[in-house]
Amino acid sequence: MERAIRALSKDDTAVQIAWVDDSAPKPAGLDFLFDLERMLLKRGAVDGSRATSVGVIDRGSSAGQTADVVIDFSSELVTPTGLSKQRFKPLYNGIAGENGLLQAILDGDLPRIDIVDESRSVVVASAYPSAEAAQGLSGALDTVMARTITLLSGLLSGGLAVSDQHVSRRSVDAAEVRSPVPYVLAGLTRSLAREIYRLCCYSPHWHVGWRMVDGGGVWERGDLSGVAWRVAPDPGMRFYADPFPMTWQGKTFVFVEELDHRVGKGFISAIEFDQTGPTAAAMPVLEESWHLSYPFLMVHDGSLWMIPEGMASHEVALYRCVDFPHRWERHATLLSNLQLSDATVTEHNGRYYMFGTLWDGAGGYSDTLAIYHADSLLGPWHPHAKNPVLIDRSSARPAGAFVKRGDRLWRPIQDCSEGYGSGLALAEVVELSPDAFRQTVHRRLKPSQQWPGRKLHTLNRCGRLEVIDGTTIRPKLFPHLFVK
Repeated sequence: MERAIRALSKDDTAVQIAWVDDSAPKPAGLDFLFDLERMLLKRGAVDGSRATSVGVIDRGSSAGQTADVVIDFSSELVTPTGLSKQRFKPLYNGIAGENGLLQAILDGDLPRIDIVDESRSVVVASAYPSAEAAQGLSGALDTVMARTITLLSGLLSGGLAVSDQHVSRRSVDAAEVRSPVPYVLAGLTRSLAREIYRLCCYSPHWHVGWRMVDGGGVWERGDLSGVAWRVAPDPGMRFYADPFPMTWQGKTFVFVEELDHRVGKGFISAIEFDQTGPTAAAMPVLEESWHLSYPFLMVHDGSLWMIPEGMASHEVALYRCVDFPHRWERHATLLSNLQLSDATVTEHNGRYYMFGTLWDGAGGYSDTLAIYHADSLLGPWHPHAKNPVLIDRSSARPAGAFVKRGDRLWRPIQDCSEGYGSGLALAEVVELSPDAFRQTVHRRLKPSQQWPGRKLHTLNRCGRLEVIDGTTIRPKLFPHLFVK
């Protein structure tokens, strides 16, 4: 509720909390389980599962006052009638209230979030949150509530593409909510197993797959079949990810995020390729005091440009190549005071568009797609009228450069429905303008016999050279033991 007040109290908007008695009590022992998770998973850090005294967020009585909007978080099926112009209610897999959210999570996954306009009994906005930041049951609750607030903020500010879907409700009694004990214990066991794995292996360890393709590649086939993928060798204690190939001045290099596991901070490196594959080891080409990854490349006005992800700097920066591939100079700050992942730019109908996943400081960081537009690559850049245009873990986050097939625009996207980097999807951008966006996902790709890596989250091509990435097991004692 504190987070909701901060997010919704913008400009001269006044927010009040009206406390109501909820007929659905919490399952027995829930607070103890939250304390256990806080101690073992979060080292005592405060999260949304800790009860807050009413006085901390009390904004006075709302009795007898007229509200422009009422948002009902209670478990009651229908918001009580009152003096308001609009009434919104979040549902979690069709169930209202905290017990509805709890039931959905205990069923094994984060739920679909629907915002219902009670005055018309229709769903006006929906979201599918990603689970990268969801540690335990309390973390899952936090993550879903964070995206509920993102959804409400976008809706009330005029963003989001509002729909009019039929609302499907169901109720759940507190007695029907399964015990959270097995879920919490299983989560703690998985956390312990991950810690043991991290002690023995570098985790995660990404590697780059490549192949030379004559004719159709992934975009034409719709899968990873065809010419066998090969792996670019790495030093073992460092990994390569986010490959972007580029031929410039007669030479071809694949630019990657390189990360030293012993340091934990990424920088941009380049690997030279000829028609037979890599010809030399990766060479560092760009490093900052903050983490860099996803080296998006673009040719514009006769120069080669890079927009690496530097989310930790709270900026989107543009670099110009002054000596290919070794030297890059920071040229401009395109966006500031935000945390945008995997900025990817395309020119469409005479205008430039930048796609990226926007993180507002809470919840997952791969589910909220934002778009910005400009007359030129150098800006100024303006937010899309419907930002965030999409909240969906399976089809939001960019996974490589845009592709134009005839007169149709396509984008590779990360499918994080089964976790970060769990797969790719190929989506057609059906509509794109400063105030509209629609896409249609046509194919979904998962690691398979064609690409046996445990993950898959980037796809790019330059001429015959096609590149992807994924993860592998890399033990710390003998780092090349599992190299294939």
